[in-house]
Amino acid sequence: MFTLVRRVTLACALSAALATLAACGTNETSHAGHPAPANPAPDKVAHGPARPPTLAPAPGGLTPVFSNGPRTQGKTVALTFDADMTADEGKRAADGEHFDNPELITTLRSLKVPATVFMTGRWADEYPGEARDIGSDPLFEVANHSYSHYAFTGDCYGLPTVPGGGMRTDVERAYTALRKAGVAHPMPYFRFPGGCYDRKALRSLSGLGVTAVQWDVVSGDAFATDADAVARQVLGGVKPGSVVVMHCTRSAAPTTERVVREIVPELRKRGFRFVKVSQLIGESAAHR
Repeated sequence: MFTLVRRVTLACALSAALATLAACGTNETSHAGHPAPANPAPDKVAHGPARPPTLAPAPGGLTPVFSNGPRTQGKTVALTFDADMTADEGKRAADGEHFDNPELITTLRSLKVPATVFMTGRWADEYPGEARDIGSDPLFEVANHSYSHYAFTGDCYGLPTVPGGGMRTDVERAYTALRKAGVAHPMPYFRFPGGCYDRKALRSLSGLGVTAVQWDVVSGDAFATDADAVARQVLGGVKPGSVVVMHCTRSAAPTTERVVREIVPELRKRGFRFVKVSQLIGESAAHR
């Protein structure tokens, strides 16, 4: 009975999360306490619909997968950042390892760049103040990156594997952790740990109403030490509608903040406009 009640409670929490949209402003001004400088000119942060856009289920009712927006709807690009922390890394954090990256968030604000942060529930547990701060800023949107950051398939970059039958529960638990940390409106988007998924994983999340979000540009920032090399890789891969995967974890991606400072002005010079994943998904859904 306890298990049944717990699942019903989690399902209700998830339903509430998916039924609401993160508040959006009319421009990229930061929330109170984070004034944005007058320059550079911000990319427009558009108002969203009453419900965040998602893709329709794939054939067989499988969870839909999104990797990039339309190539012909203007030069837009979405920067995404994975806030990774596995369920068993608490001791490392207690010993001083930084799984967060507040300097990166400060830089995104100062450059007025909208972004989507895929946050694990364990990260939100460890850094609830930062999770709440990011989730309350209309410049950003927070999406689900699982609770444990354990893999949903075998042989996924050495990650531990979610126990059999536990995939759906792990995603539900992440939404609960995000809301507990103060992220009032987590988005109905899910990124598989390591980007690893198969048909079984997609089937396990059917009915949750989430869209699985992948990418078409790998930044290579994970464990990188050469920021210029990462920036070149991003700049060489971006196309209209691209989704770039990066990380919001200082210990595992120490160059990311410097990379952002390099790629943002260059992409703007090339005519690109930064948007959140929700805008690209909305444009994709409208053209299907």
